[in-house]
Amino acid sequence: MPVERATRQAWLVWTIAVAVYLAAVFHRTSLGVAGLAAAARFGVGPAALGVFTVLQVGVYAAMQVPTGLLVDRFGPRRMLTAAALLLGSGQLLFAVAHSYPLGLVARAVVGFGDALTFVSVLRLVAAHFPAWRYPMVVSLTTALGAAGNLISTVPLTLALDGLGWTWTFVAVGAATLGYATLAGTRLRDVPAGVPVPAKTPVPLRAVLRQVHQAWRVPGTRLGFWVHFSTMSTPTVLGLLWGLPYLVRAQGFSPRLASTVLGVLVIGQIVGNPVVGSLTGRRPELRMPLVVGFLATAITTWAVLLGWPGGRVPAAVIVCAFALLSLGGPVSAIAFALARDYNPIHRVGTATGVANVGGFVATTVASLGVGVLLGLVDAWAPAAGFRMALLSVAAVLLVGTCRVAVWWRRARAAVFAAEARGEAVPVHLRRTRWDATPDEPARELQPAA
Repeated sequence: MPVERATRQAWLVWTIAVAVYLAAVFHRTSLGVAGLAAAARFGVGPAALGVFTVLQVGVYAAMQVPTGLLVDRFGPRRMLTAAALLLGSGQLLFAVAHSYPLGLVARAVVGFGDALTFVSVLRLVAAHFPAWRYPMVVSLTTALGAAGNLISTVPLTLALDGLGWTWTFVAVGAATLGYATLAGTRLRDVPAGVPVPAKTPVPLRAVLRQVHQAWRVPGTRLGFWVHFSTMSTPTVLGLLWGLPYLVRAQGFSPRLASTVLGVLVIGQIVGNPVVGSLTGRRPELRMPLVVGFLATAITTWAVLLGWPGGRVPAAVIVCAFALLSLGGPVSAIAFALARDYNPIHRVGTATGVANVGGFVATTVASLGVGVLLGLVDAWAPAAGFRMALLSVAAVLLVGTCRVAVWWRRARAAVFAAEARGEAVPVHLRRTRWDATPDEPARELQPAA
């Protein structure tokens, strides 16, 4: 049963859990400023360097649906404890790795640990907080998680300069391993006094059926494409390609470039509470905010990639990065969609499905940048990043088209539910753009 109010214990549980998420974001984005150092350490070029991010994010994306099932089966406390252990172990291995294959193994381990965090935190929020607080707490979660990204910019740059590669990553890996003890002993899957749901092994066929049921819900599908289109741009820049783009294509110093990357993080920290508070009070604004961001992002990329001569003024780049950073806060709308249109026993699975979207997009776009950069540098070095970053813009355009399709279908499902006399999370006003009552509706009905 959903809780009616947030208790002090709920906030304590959330604080402990969000610290694991903060560490996960730090470990995930650490290559954003260490990418050039990694290329020198492992002796690799742009395409091979891109594989670090593609592998890590690919593991994350592939694990999202299994993570949702694992959280539903074993509970978020165990999953967050395992996440801290994997994150710490992966960074310790990365600290001592000198060969490219061992470095890839280390980033894959980090990806596994990262994959277990966010869905687990969201499940704890769903269990410990009332529904009306859910969007705000999720926004606070992502805002504080962005602090991990902020630490991985200038502070990590200074640590790498002062301590060196090995001792920097040994320190952060050991700290994360130590925190696993606190997560394992102080987290609670459900509030005090609430019985823990019985967890029994689920046959594979039932697992696949649960994933299929979540995917059939138009709200889940819409959440997938919202996350796909809004999260990928700031993530691709923050994870790996932002600093090389600023240094190699725009002529920034590494320290100035890492400072500009901090704009991506500050935008998320400021934007998350604003978006969460606004959509919590007025959920009907969720999709207009998504559409507004997508239009802004498309325009921003057109300016960056179409600037005459290729060298964009620093003020324009800072403004562009600030606008693109809002993709992080807006992407959290995907999880509210998954939560609103699925029963509580399937929320973990549906959230995992929606969360896959952004990381699939990030994987495709990051690999595309690396491959195109390697090809373009061979015959037109001056075109470099301008051509390579077209892959990010292409992913954005594809995601925007799919958002339009599934927004219409999700709205039709809401109208159909209202016509049947069912309660709906958001009351909508029909427009000419919406499906008409006589259209085939078998795809539009939410799964039972």
